[in-house]
Amino acid sequence: MCRLRKVFVLGLDSLPPKVLYENYGEGLDSIRQLTNESQNYLMKTCHPPITVPAWISMFTGKTPGELGIYGFRHRKPGTFDSYVVNSNDVKEKTIWDELAKFNIKTGLFGVPPTYPPKPMNGFMVTDFNTPGKEKPYTFPPWLKSEIENKIGESPIFDVVYRTEDRDKAYSDLMEMIENHQKILNYLVKKAWDLFIYVEIGVDRAHHMFWKYFDNTHPRYEYNEKFSKAIPNVYRKIDNWFSKLIKELPKDTIYVIVSDHGTKSMKGSYPINQWLMQQGFLKIKNETKEGEDLLPDNINWNETKVWAWGGYYSRFFFNIKGREPKGILEKEEIEGLIKDLKNSISKIKGPNNEQWKNEAYTPQEIYPEIKGDAPDLTVYLDDLNWRPIGTIGYKSMYLEKNDKGPDDSMHDWYGVFSIYDPEGTIEKGNKGVIEINKIKNVLEQLILGK
Repeated sequence: MCRLRKVFVLGLDSLPPKVLYENYGEGLDSIRQLTNESQNYLMKTCHPPITVPAWISMFTGKTPGELGIYGFRHRKPGTFDSYVVNSNDVKEKTIWDELAKFNIKTGLFGVPPTYPPKPMNGFMVTDFNTPGKEKPYTFPPWLKSEIENKIGESPIFDVVYRTEDRDKAYSDLMEMIENHQKILNYLVKKAWDLFIYVEIGVDRAHHMFWKYFDNTHPRYEYNEKFSKAIPNVYRKIDNWFSKLIKELPKDTIYVIVSDHGTKSMKGSYPINQWLMQQGFLKIKNETKEGEDLLPDNINWNETKVWAWGGYYSRFFFNIKGREPKGILEKEEIEGLIKDLKNSISKIKGPNNEQWKNEAYTPQEIYPEIKGDAPDLTVYLDDLNWRPIGTIGYKSMYLEKNDKGPDDSMHDWYGVFSIYDPEGTIEKGNKGVIEINKIKNVLEQLILGK
């Protein structure tokens, strides 16, 4: 092993290439200056392109299928109930687990999903899924009281971002990032070789304020305050990061990375309502606009498929022997998949424009499938339109998300940039890297290979 150098990873959740590499918008001056002297990649994210499982795919080197983690929430098999994925669901070794064999210490802050905290060679503060400051959120356990006593406050893990009160959301967001930076200023003084900090606030800013920031948004509007919100978030992180660089050893390697990109949400599309129109799903009673699809209102004797909404849609088949009221024989499934894919490909936009729709079985997108994968993973119009799970709408084309205001969708490409102050890494654009290949690159950096 060569001389060990510190590696600091700044994870900016949902940062798109347009912002970092194409200089769209303001506020990232220092970080952009760094990337001009860096080895830069387009980072191709996983299926599905969301925070959970994307970050843990990055830091285990495994696809979501190999992890058995297919989203932020999972269905309890055979039910309509769901649970939130946490660190106990991560069965594969992480980069910090493997580096511990070489006695390399890792510091973690906000990496999803690391709640509840697990023993490691180093220290951690858990992620945005942490239920609250009253719960254990650090390893070692005593780091919790140390942070609270030395800094005088607990971590703010997340903010309410799907709200009409954008003034409060913005204020809360800036307070959260400030809070993170105070704690990080303390933690970086500890002993570590690799430090990974994921700032979820960037993602929250995008969802709250993208239509005020991106002038290509279909509902773009300039607002004296809100149009400055995303640049101010960028600036706050950039200023903190530029100070950090001056404090850490001069030979520290810096990595800027995101877990997926961001794009404008053109609208939402009620996917269960579409399944009803196509005859795949039957309900007993008509519902009011925007009501949830409830299991008691489904006519299970005539239902083949139902769906969850989100940035993507998860389709679940009503298979006999697997589901409580299943009707589908196993030999029918192949034909059903073919029918669904054909029908999904024909979904068009509000002006009859052609959409790029994709539907995948788990076998088509993962080399291995663990846990309870959805029967189909569905994307509408290349992630421009959000499939929503509620029903009862007069129109199939809606401007808003059914779970509260949301201006943006996730996108397939994020960023991955490596800055080596000693110049041993070749600079320039290096094409595309898949998210689950990043772990190997980070290991090579930290081990000096």
